[in-house]
Amino acid sequence: MKTYLECVPCLIRHALDASRMVTNDETIHEKTVREVVIALGKFDFSRTSPEMAQFIHRLIRKYTDSADPYKKHKDRYNKLVLNDYHKFSKKIKSSDKPVQLALKFAIAGNIIDFAANSNLENFSLEDAIKEALSTPIHGNFDEFYNTVVKAENILYLTDNAGEIVFDRLLIEQLPKEKITVAVRGAPSINDATFEDAQDVGLTDIVKVIDNGSDAPGTILEDCSEAFKKKFEESDLIIAKGQGNFETLNEVEKDIYFILKVKCAVISRELDLAIGTPVLRRNSLID
Repeated sequence: MKTYLECVPCLIRHALDASRMVTNDETIHEKTVREVVIALGKFDFSRTSPEMAQFIHRLIRKYTDSADPYKKHKDRYNKLVLNDYHKFSKKIKSSDKPVQLALKFAIAGNIIDFAANSNLENFSLEDAIKEALSTPIHGNFDEFYNTVVKAENILYLTDNAGEIVFDRLLIEQLPKEKITVAVRGAPSINDATFEDAQDVGLTDIVKVIDNGSDAPGTILEDCSEAFKKKFEESDLIIAKGQGNFETLNEVEKDIYFILKVKCAVISRELDLAIGTPVLRRNSLID
């Protein structure tokens, strides 16, 4: 049986990091971490990491008395990537393979993830881009592109704030008129919400909805009826990040997962090294 026990240290770290973002009061730090540890002691570790994180981050928001502990950091990374948006866009448009290059930029953005790495203070956008552009993507790009062209109703599931600027770069190279973008329904770690989509101009180029959930993934039974209807009627799903992969990889739907492998659990499941950029089609489709 697959277990997400290895995710427990990260969840405890989130509790401490989030409480420190909200206050300097060490009493609140201690209380938040203590309550999270107690809650984890009763948790079913066969449930996915996003399910665990949803439960834990609800506790974190409760004990820090903050609706969005990562708000400052989300705003920072949105602005950081937006500063270079036009430079990246120009590079993509001048490429002889613009869609393929935009996909590499989208994968580069997947590194902006406080769930996988709390130490983003030393994050180098330039280094992330260089690595992404020089590293081959594990997947079939031609199959992906042909599927996108043939699809009539595409649902694009975002992941993190900051990263959604890179998603915009990719979406601008795809048939936008066929795409609806979905963000989280409420704050969860540094995942993108509707406000983030507005801040980076995504709502100006494509229809954006939220999924009605505060999970850092797409737990369908926890999503709104409107989102589930849109999910069902879409003939292609493009899903960014590990959280979406973990929660949707056993759903019988045509889904392309775009992610960077960031942890041992996903590394084992995909049989790929940590750090590998991945374009993977759901193996459960007919």
